[in-house]
Amino acid sequence: MTRVVVVGDLMTDTVARAAFPLAKGSDTPAAVTSHGGGSGANVASWLALEGVDVAFVGRRGSDIAGRNRDMELMGYGVDARLVLDGERPTGTCVVLVTHKGDRTMLSDPGANATLLVEDIERCRDLFNQATHLHMSGYSLVNEGSRVAATHALDLARKAQMSFSVDGGSSSPLKRVGAEPFLEWTQGARLLIINAAEAEVLTGRDSPDQAAKVLTAWYPQVVIKSGADGALWYTNGRREPVTVPAEPIDKIVDGTGAGDAFIAGFLPPWLDGKPPADALTAGCRLAVQAMQHLGARPSLDVMDNPIKN
Repeated sequence: MTRVVVVGDLMTDTVARAAFPLAKGSDTPAAVTSHGGGSGANVASWLALEGVDVAFVGRRGSDIAGRNRDMELMGYGVDARLVLDGERPTGTCVVLVTHKGDRTMLSDPGANATLLVEDIERCRDLFNQATHLHMSGYSLVNEGSRVAATHALDLARKAQMSFSVDGGSSSPLKRVGAEPFLEWTQGARLLIINAAEAEVLTGRDSPDQAAKVLTAWYPQVVIKSGADGALWYTNGRREPVTVPAEPIDKIVDGTGAGDAFIAGFLPPWLDGKPPADALTAGCRLAVQAMQHLGARPSLDVMDNPIKN
C-alpha cells in the first residue's frame, strides 16, 4: 500500500472523564487515565491499524513518557523517527471530558515546540521513498515548529509527493490567522478540517459554503461535522459529496476521533476510490475511536482490527 509520512506532534494525554457535572470549586468523581496522544502521532497509529506502511517524524523528551510513546508507536507498527530533546519534556495534554462527552484540552507542547529543520533533514530518505505526506496543523500553528513544518512541505513539493494538511484546532488556528495558514499550506492536494476550523478559515458557518470558498486554495477539501457526518468537495462540482455519521450507542471519549477519521479517509482516497467510500471509511474509524478511552487504537483493537 502507499507509503505515508506523517510529520507532527507527539503527546501524552491525561484524560479525566467526569462521572457527574463539574462541581466548580469542589470535587467531581472522575476516571483519570494516561494515553499516547498528539494529533500527528494519532493519525500515524490509526494508519498503521489500517495496514498502511507509515512513518512518523516528531520530537520527544528524554523522559519516561517519551520513551513509552516511542515504544507505543513501534508497537503499532509505525516507523517512528523521533528526535530526542535533552531540555524539554515530551508534550502533555490534559483532556477534561464532561459526563456528556464534551472535551476541553489544556496543552503543553513541550519538545514538539522545538522541531527543527535538521530533524526533518535527518529523515530525508523518507521523502525519497514515500508518495504522500500528511502534515499535522499543530506543527504549523505552533511558532516553534513552524519553520521545520514548512520545510517538510517544501521537501514534499520538490519530491513531487502529494500532501494533505489538517487544521489542528480552531482556537490556535484563529490566533495565527487564516491568511498565514493558507499561505503556509499552498500546494496541498487535500485539506481536512472540522466545521469550527472551516469557519475560522473562511468566516462561513455553513460547511458547504466554507468548502466552496476553500477550493480557491486547495483542489480538494474535506470538512468533518461530528454527528452530522462529513463532506468532500472539489472545485467545479455543483454540490459536495456527503455521508452521514455512523451511529454510536455511547461516546466514551471523543479524543482523537478526528485523527482517526483522517486515517480512515486517506488510504481509500490515495488508492483512487470514490470520495463517498473514503468519507465512509473515515466515519467508521472515528466511531471506533470514540468507543474507548484515549486517542489511539486500543490493544484489543490492534489484536482484532474491525474492517468493513
